[in-house]
Amino acid sequence: MEVKENLKTGQVNTMPYIKPEPQEPRIHSLGSNRVLPGAISEDRVSVKTENHDAARVFTDRGLPVPSYISGSSVPTNNARGAPAALQREDSITLMASRFQNSSIQPAEAKKPIYAVYENATQIVYQPEDALKEGTAMVKTLKSSIREKLKLGKLREEVWLREVESLQNQGAPTTMIAVCGATGAGKSSILNAILDDNIVPTSGMRACTAVVTEIAYHPKKTIEGDVSFLSEIEWRSELTVLLDDLVDEDGNLKRSTDLRSDAGVAWQKVHAVYPSVSPEQLIRMSVDQIIQRDPNIARILGTTKHIVANDSKTFAKEIGKFIDSKDQKRGDKSKKDKAKQKEKKQKEKGKSLIEKMREQNRSKNTSHGIGQSYTSSNSKLAPEDDPNGPAYWPLIRQVQVKCNAKALSTGAILVDLPGVADANAARNNIAKDYMKKCDCIWILAPITRAVDDKTARDLMGDAFKMQLMMDGNYDDNAITFIATKSDDISCSEVIRALHLEDDPELEKIEDEIDACNAEITEWKEKKAEAESNAKATDQVLKQLRPQLAEYEEHLKALRNGEPFTPRLATKGNANEDDSETEETDEGATRGKKRKNTSNQGNPSKRRKSDGDDDDFIDEDEIEELTFSDSESEQDRSSAAASSEESSSDEESDEDEMEEDVTEESLEAKIQEVRDNIKQGRIDLSEYRRLRKEASDALAALKKRQTKAQREKNAFCSLKRSEFSRDVLKEDFRVGLKDLDDSAAEQRDPDNFDPTVDIRDYNAINLPVFTCSSRDYVRLKGQVQGDGDPACFSKVEDTCIPAVQAWCHHLTVASRERAARNFLTHLHSFANSVKVYLEGIADVTVVDREALKEKWESSILDDDDDGGNIFGAGWASSDDLLDLPGLAMLADPLGGGGMYSLNHARKESKVDRFGELIGVTPRLVRDFAVVVDDCVGDLKKKFQDGLEEKCRLGASNAATGAVETSDNFAASMHWGTYRATLRRHGSWRQDLNVELSNPFTRQIASTWSKVFEADLFGGFEKATNSAIATLLKEIEESAAAGLKDRVRSQGELALEEARVALKKTIEVVQDTITTQQKEVSRCLAPHVQNQLFDGYDEAMQERGRGSVARQKAVFHRVVDDIKDEMFDGAAGVILGRLAEAAEAVGKALGEALEALAEKVEVSVAVLWEGSKDGPEQVWARANVISVVRQIIDQVQLWQTAAQSAREALSNFA
Repeated sequence: MEVKENLKTGQVNTMPYIKPEPQEPRIHSLGSNRVLPGAISEDRVSVKTENHDAARVFTDRGLPVPSYISGSSVPTNNARGAPAALQREDSITLMASRFQNSSIQPAEAKKPIYAVYENATQIVYQPEDALKEGTAMVKTLKSSIREKLKLGKLREEVWLREVESLQNQGAPTTMIAVCGATGAGKSSILNAILDDNIVPTSGMRACTAVVTEIAYHPKKTIEGDVSFLSEIEWRSELTVLLDDLVDEDGNLKRSTDLRSDAGVAWQKVHAVYPSVSPEQLIRMSVDQIIQRDPNIARILGTTKHIVANDSKTFAKEIGKFIDSKDQKRGDKSKKDKAKQKEKKQKEKGKSLIEKMREQNRSKNTSHGIGQSYTSSNSKLAPEDDPNGPAYWPLIRQVQVKCNAKALSTGAILVDLPGVADANAARNNIAKDYMKKCDCIWILAPITRAVDDKTARDLMGDAFKMQLMMDGNYDDNAITFIATKSDDISCSEVIRALHLEDDPELEKIEDEIDACNAEITEWKEKKAEAESNAKATDQVLKQLRPQLAEYEEHLKALRNGEPFTPRLATKGNANEDDSETEETDEGATRGKKRKNTSNQGNPSKRRKSDGDDDDFIDEDEIEELTFSDSESEQDRSSAAASSEESSSDEESDEDEMEEDVTEESLEAKIQEVRDNIKQGRIDLSEYRRLRKEASDALAALKKRQTKAQREKNAFCSLKRSEFSRDVLKEDFRVGLKDLDDSAAEQRDPDNFDPTVDIRDYNAINLPVFTCSSRDYVRLKGQVQGDGDPACFSKVEDTCIPAVQAWCHHLTVASRERAARNFLTHLHSFANSVKVYLEGIADVTVVDREALKEKWESSILDDDDDGGNIFGAGWASSDDLLDLPGLAMLADPLGGGGMYSLNHARKESKVDRFGELIGVTPRLVRDFAVVVDDCVGDLKKKFQDGLEEKCRLGASNAATGAVETSDNFAASMHWGTYRATLRRHGSWRQDLNVELSNPFTRQIASTWSKVFEADLFGGFEKATNSAIATLLKEIEESAAAGLKDRVRSQGELALEEARVALKKTIEVVQDTITTQQKEVSRCLAPHVQNQLFDGYDEAMQERGRGSVARQKAVFHRVVDDIKDEMFDGAAGVILGRLAEAAEAVGKALGEALEALAEKVEVSVAVLWEGSKDGPEQVWARANVISVVRQIIDQVQLWQTAAQSAREALSNFA
């Protein structure tokens, strides 16, 4: 229970704790009798004693008299001579006995919000888990300090910064740029990696023209932000598009090629303004076009936020903005035509009364009678209107967040445009992402990857040189993904890779051959069964009419009635045909009765057949149907044919009838019945054989398909294996070519191309050969997409390997972040522990002496930091609830991790007015260190790059005119004009081409300069300044206190090293960002210098204007080439000098706060304690919490080290 609550309830011990005089409140070490020295018992009160000579030394100076002088029961050698660690342990152990009879008790221990382990082997180490558990420890530590301790202002501020810095150290992200030409299958690969159809693939133009960033979030929903161009950007775009639509005479260009500059311009403008015709468009200004549709004007510069529960809904919602509506408009017209046709058909079928009713209803509606409003009366939203504008030309960027497992460890995939986009805003966004990205994925179809030497060329020399300057042209930053590995031609692969004798392939082909042989055999069996079944069915069709006639004849004979045979002569005429149609098995039976026409009485047949139908399998499902009964049509045709018989045939029948008897007819009837019965048995057997053959063929077809898929997979995997080797070797060759080119330019006289600059065999480019199509089919990600064409195993598609690669790419940053976080947390927790345990180890005299000399500001120790519960130490349960300081992520922007929230109290000065104390002293020393660092950076930049920049400027100027002329000659005149209109940047960038000689000269040296340790000397000098100051503090301490000061100084130095290392890492990232910015300033500088020249060339119109444009631009480049590239060298060196100054400013701000941190670390030597009962227990509780946190952090660090060793041994 808290003290205030005890006071209210009256449960506090009536005997208060009385502060003895002249003692200062402090925690003493435990004496030999295990009794708290100076403690006040219930039966006596401490009485102030007379001051003796030793006490006057303190009283004359206005200082409190120490207890060992004023008559305390604690011996001096126990207070100062005992080891510090034993004194601190005894002090903590004593607290319980001191207040055992008091009602003030420590707060009940809360269950930790982080996992508590007994040893490191219990921890299954993952960097994310370390960050998660460590953040929970920080929250616990913050809560303990906030709720219990009263701190001085300076310590409160420094600890607040530490807590904020720890809480802001979230899991890092790794940005991956996905590059590839149009049709490379980027969107399909991304959807497969995400295990969902999130990235638009079909019919959505924006998916290849807009940068799409895909990141992870833990929510189950899919969220997207669609950012639109600003009005200024759209105006600039419209100006260029309108120029593309007209020729030099101002007339509309007529072009059927939608890929031309005029075709692309018309597609974009027509998509946004569908009601404007080309003729109207060229007569309108940009302002008139924008004002034509207020809805379009309102959407410019905005961001549309989309939230969906599933990918299907998300695709539908985002499709309203990024999809082309041309197809929808066509569908609409077709639907309207269908509806109109259906309406006309209905009108034809209406009665006169219905038409009159509709006329009356329409009259009533026109007069407002019975009118009802439906959804068709309401206006559709612009994005829902199929005939409204499309928004894809207005989109500048799309950001998507989803719950994809592949991105859960911090990977961010950025789908960059497939080709250079004409829109300047989108092009700039893509370039910005290339600067920020940590890794680059190059995608190309596997059918073209090897032939095109994509890995070697890697999108051109300019791209390779830029990657080298960025430090990204190596196998750690580049990954190659060959797509569409299921697109396979087995015969070509077998022939090209000489796989004819491969045992595995032979086994597969033997299986395919066996399947083919069995299929042929079973097809023959099926055909034979079908043939026999058809023949037997034909025989049955002939026998049934005969049976009916014999039965009728027998009946007539028995009744004495005359009977005229109808089938006898017909059968004679068709006997030969009957014989040819019968099979071998059924021929003998068919010849017993000559073939007749299909005639007979169905009812009599069914009655006479009796149980013969039991032989029919009625449940069999056959592709062929056979007749089991005669139709009336058969009987009528038979009757008609019998009536047409000649008189000669009738005379023959009369002769036959004379020989017919009942016995002969009965025999014939029995014979026919037996034949019909046997025919039915045979027909049923043939049907069974046919079904058996069909089932066997179906099973064989599956076997054949499986074997063929295995063959496809085998050939695809062999091709992938070959392609990986070729791509890796091409990458090595490309890297060697670039290194050799740089080496030759550095020292042409001593260059030897046979000597390798590095071990190229050790370079192993990561290559993946993927089939996204088969992967989504095997996973069932797309419904109705059929079976996989090549692979039967998900692993063979290589998509799981790419997903694992996403996690692997983040391992380094995640482990580094977790390692730095645990080190920082351990340092801070240890600092808190040392402060709380050692706050009373120093005597008053020694404390005051150190305080007088080394404290930098006049602080009142009684001021216990009243705003400890304010905004800085917010009480929210959110782990990231501190709104104040951000990490030193942008040291050039001011503030950052080490900025203070409020000003210091009055600073201490010496008699000369100079600031004194730890912080001012270190700030002065650090200023010298920072100045030296800035000078050193400038010198490194100048020594390493100035000469190369001058030489690069000379090379670029020498080749500028030739480069410009070749550029103009290499393309169609229309494309050249479009390039001039866009100031050199169109499908190819003339400014980059002109800058390439300059870039090629400095690329290798540039990377070496910035890969060197730029801040090694700075770190050493900073640590040396801190160590020197701590040594002086130790020397100024009393003899008996030197060990204590030395120990505290070592702790302060270690804390400073941790903070300094983190600061240097952030500043190193900053200088890397700055150098990427500077390295990309060449092409913009060239464009600015040639801006007027581009416009001057475009002024040429009329006949022969193309030649004049080339001549004008040739002259412009020749006139300013030297000045242009000399100025470029000056711009680069100037920008680097500015970057060095900016880094110096950031370091100065960071080191000023580091100086305060060092002072707080050593201030425990002179800070006094607040010895109220609450603070005694508070310190005990916080120490207990801190000790546990330190133990847990050490266990996590041990587990991390074990995990690294295990991984190293495995590798």
